[in-house]
Amino acid sequence: MNAAFESNPLIDRLPEHLKQFIKPQDYADYTPINQAVWRYVMRKNVDYLSKVAHHSYLDGLKKTGLEIENIPNMYGMNRILKEIGWAAVAVDGFIPPNAFMEFQAYNVLVIASDIRQLEHIEYTPAPDIIHEGAGHAPIIANPEYAEYLRRFGEIGCKAISSSRDYEMYEAIRLLSILKEAEGTPQNEIDAIEKKVDDLQNDMGELSEMALIRNLHWWTVEYGLIGDIDNPKIYGAGLLSSIGESAWCMTDNVKKIPYDINAAYQSFDITKPQPQLFVTPDFAQLSLVLEEFANKMALRTGGLSGVQKLIQSKALGTIELSTGIQISGVFTNVIESDGKPVYVQTTGKTALSYREKELVGHSTSYHTEGFGSPIGKLKGINLAIEDMSPRDLQAYGIYEGERVSLEFQGDITVTGEIITGTRNIQGKIILISFKNCTVTHNDTVLFQPEWGIYDMAVGKKVISAFSGPADVRSFDLISHVPSSHTIKAKKSTEREELESLYLNIRNIREGKTSFMTIEKTFETLKENHPKDWLLAVEIAELLDKNHQTDFLQKVIIYLEKQKQNRPEVAHLISGGLELIFENESV
Repeated sequence: MNAAFESNPLIDRLPEHLKQFIKPQDYADYTPINQAVWRYVMRKNVDYLSKVAHHSYLDGLKKTGLEIENIPNMYGMNRILKEIGWAAVAVDGFIPPNAFMEFQAYNVLVIASDIRQLEHIEYTPAPDIIHEGAGHAPIIANPEYAEYLRRFGEIGCKAISSSRDYEMYEAIRLLSILKEAEGTPQNEIDAIEKKVDDLQNDMGELSEMALIRNLHWWTVEYGLIGDIDNPKIYGAGLLSSIGESAWCMTDNVKKIPYDINAAYQSFDITKPQPQLFVTPDFAQLSLVLEEFANKMALRTGGLSGVQKLIQSKALGTIELSTGIQISGVFTNVIESDGKPVYVQTTGKTALSYREKELVGHSTSYHTEGFGSPIGKLKGINLAIEDMSPRDLQAYGIYEGERVSLEFQGDITVTGEIITGTRNIQGKIILISFKNCTVTHNDTVLFQPEWGIYDMAVGKKVISAFSGPADVRSFDLISHVPSSHTIKAKKSTEREELESLYLNIRNIREGKTSFMTIEKTFETLKENHPKDWLLAVEIAELLDKNHQTDFLQKVIIYLEKQKQNRPEVAHLISGGLELIFENESV
């Protein structure tokens, strides 16, 4: 469905490295059982959540084009989301956290288009269209919350990960796939659960990404709002789980006032949450986000910011006080008095200014890395960036001059100046040398035979963040997850059951049916004794048609199901309560 890219202008402006995660939503892949699962969850949710969800939820259901009767079509959603300044795209399960948040920064909602199995109707650890579509989409109709989500994405995608974060992401993604997949051997689940536990217990100091993911979890996914003694639900994980949305309102779940400490509270994606955080209003979410962002290397820069990038072993960017940005894999920093005095990347590097690559300073030019001193010259209180043209001339920093610049921290740059590059304010941001030698005490950092030496100008590192300054500088079309979601297995038995579900759906919608309700029920009892949801749908039709005698037979059958399968008894009761308008059955 290539039209998915045309259904909302916001999708068209996405960078290519995000488009790589988008997959078509093939609506024909949704089976009649899938549709019945969606319908059951949505009917239960709207009935229950009308009492316990934030008022924005029910308003949002109408505004985002979500129907109770049918799994949402991405095209229809996009036409309606466009009116509130958002879009939606389909993806395959979990995508990397940085990418997920970057989509949010572009006002694009990421929707895992698969749907949970009937066996996992209450909760699945895997993201699915119930969680994303029925959970995330409605609440963004609230403008204040939508802005929080966008801002969260903008800040979160710049968070620096540790080298272990991606390994943890891959493990959790695989665990969610295997637990949702039909018939996965228990020993496989046990093995990946052990790996997740081992990683969880050996993460070391939590990275910025790990901390901000905690904030995301306790707000966007599992947040409560309002009075701490009587809160309402707004988190998508709760809005999409008919089991946990009820459980979370009991005294079994501890309620904690939401503040920045939530960043240090870890979570287990496979289990119900033992505690939840309550924000008094959506404005508090933005206040905490800003408080957290103020602690990030994105805003603090400095030596610790460079060190975080080195530890991440991933593509990142530092910005100097002049605005010049260096993007690459940082491998070394020389420090003096707690400040970085020289930084070094290895491999492809690009230089940018205000997120736009500088002409002539692409990765094809800086193929083997980039190094530059940072700070002031020794014995001179005026930084190079603050020097007027007359000052620069007085200190010999002038085109065609051979100069020896001694920086604080014992970094010396000696060579002939070719030219300088200035920013829009007229500050010099880059000086190029030929026949240049750069040293740190007795260590040679650059030598003349290596070619032209480009020196970034800046008295300090004001920012450090994940990813490139200009996304066009690097080939980022290479980060698709290694695992793929597993589709339900086909069998003759499953195909027959699907046909029975389709038949009842057709009857309910006034379409041509190929079997009577009575015959459908008899076939269900005889060939599919473990299925309960179709019997509930049959009871609904019989009640609507006032077929009282037959209805009693179906109810007796369902009561036996409750006795034989106590694990689904509450689901059957829940379905019957919907039919009989919460009368006891």
